[in-house]
Amino acid sequence: MKDQKWKKLFFLLLGINVLIVLLLLILVKLPAADGEYISRHLKSDDYVPFQIQTNKQDLNQVINHYIEMEGLAGAINYYVILNEEVELYGSIPVFSQDIQMKLTFEPKALENGDIVLQQKTISVGKLQLPVDYVLKFIADRYKLPEWVSIQPNEESIYVSLQKMKLKSDIHVKVDEFNLKNDDIRFTLLVPVK
Repeated sequence: MKDQKWKKLFFLLLGINVLIVLLLLILVKLPAADGEYISRHLKSDDYVPFQIQTNKQDLNQVINHYIEMEGLAGAINYYVILNEEVELYGSIPVFSQDIQMKLTFEPKALENGDIVLQQKTISVGKLQLPVDYVLKFIADRYKLPEWVSIQPNEESIYVSLQKMKLKSDIHVKVDEFNLKNDDIRFTLLVPVK
């Protein structure tokens, strides 16, 4: 009698484990919903443009200071480094451990002054996870500014600098974002009306 009870409990536990694994596999394979982004066009008569040129080192400091000051890291710490491409470092909590991850993106400046970061490489510990799953995880778990929109299905991140809120209603447009040549140029649009 005890032998049959033990077998029943074993198969029940085995069934629960199989269900959990199946559920995780299904969730990983589900397509991620893309966030939406809407381009804003500013009236040029209302703003005076100021051209700014910078380098990767200075922009690294500004980006990571902004992440820290705005409390964007939240419960999960992450930071960004500009090298030959845009690198995002962070960790993913799995069970009781944090697994380190690194994503690299190829930046592209758009005509409207925004930036698209096209996903290039990904490493999450030694796990091979689908890119859209990792991007969806980042969108769901990381606290990102409202002007950053993750597009898991397109494997990209849209950075709408036009939506970035700066003091005195100043806006930013990217003119050039060439990390390989360290040629980073912005236009600050300062309101005059």
